[in-house]
Amino acid sequence: MFPSFDAEAFLRDHWQKRPLLIRNPWGAWVNPLEPDELAGLACEEGIESRIVVQRDGDWALEHGPFGEDRFATLGGSPWTLLVQAVDHHAPDVAALIAPFRFIPDWRIDDVMVSYASDGGGVGPHFDQYDVFLVQGLGRRRWRVGPRCDRDTLLRPHGELRLLPDFTATDEWVLEPGDILYVPPGFAHEGVAVGDDCMTYSIGFRAPSRPDMLVEWAEHLAAAMPDDDLYADPDLTPATNPGEIAPDAIARLHAMTIAAMANRSDFANWFGQHVTTPKYPDADWRPEEPVTTENMLALMDAGADLMRNPASRFAFLRSDNGVTLFVDGSVHACAGDLALLAQQLCAHPAVTLDRSMAAGIDLLVTLVNQGSLMIDDGHED
Repeated sequence: MFPSFDAEAFLRDHWQKRPLLIRNPWGAWVNPLEPDELAGLACEEGIESRIVVQRDGDWALEHGPFGEDRFATLGGSPWTLLVQAVDHHAPDVAALIAPFRFIPDWRIDDVMVSYASDGGGVGPHFDQYDVFLVQGLGRRRWRVGPRCDRDTLLRPHGELRLLPDFTATDEWVLEPGDILYVPPGFAHEGVAVGDDCMTYSIGFRAPSRPDMLVEWAEHLAAAMPDDDLYADPDLTPATNPGEIAPDAIARLHAMTIAAMANRSDFANWFGQHVTTPKYPDADWRPEEPVTTENMLALMDAGADLMRNPASRFAFLRSDNGVTLFVDGSVHACAGDLALLAQQLCAHPAVTLDRSMAAGIDLLVTLVNQGSLMIDDGHED
């Protein structure tokens, strides 16, 4: 957390309520990624990237990966490159999240990085997530407007959710190290002032009720036997065969709600659900699997294990300890193992020693699934 930043006051007065400009709280700000490195990521398969070009009063969208020569052919029109989840690939970008961890990790989505030429931007729009916009390089003018909702009129654009009428209520020019917090639903527009403008967007997700209902129901249904059927052994003759009787509706409703009402089952499902990787097809496993003997040697050497920035860790407390969720996997942890699980969730890296021997199987599993990585200086 920043030394002069009051997290409690921020959560009370601004979180999901109103925007906030935070002038450079980093002290000696250092831009963590060069523009050429961002362009290189946009050329790689499996990395989500986009280019938005502003032309003739409208915005055109292209999806990556891009050829290396694409950036040389963009011409003089203002343009923006956006690359998702750069924190998964650049440790210095992942480190930008640390000051914001007064917000629970399960709310973190990723760090998107944008590069814009002079005048570049993605147009006036609104998002359904909380975001901290960190100015990394150059300058960007941000204008923020009123809160929008599902009834807000949008421009007829196939892929970009742009606002046809945007009246700003606040306006700032951000310099390197400055941060603008924008809550969900607030209209905003960022425009590069000069070339070499880089912005780091630290986004926080919020599960939607429709998605949770669908996925929780699908999870439950997959575990139910096919013969879990409606029953009415006390059926009486129907007055009108076309009527769905109130007692049938009551029984059907109770049958459905009862299946979804177990709070403990929901909590365990949600832990798995919310820690599922953003890009589940990515393979972060080591080339050579780690064995118990390898892990013991690493403990004796005092090696460091680092959390994979692409991995998601969370835990639930229980009477018996904690349940640890890592990238959708579930691990029941008690005693010293529960303490280790909480340590793994709290810190980006842990230093191994023999006191962690109770968790050796867990550590081996997490390294072999790519959720933990052995520090390069101590690889066995």
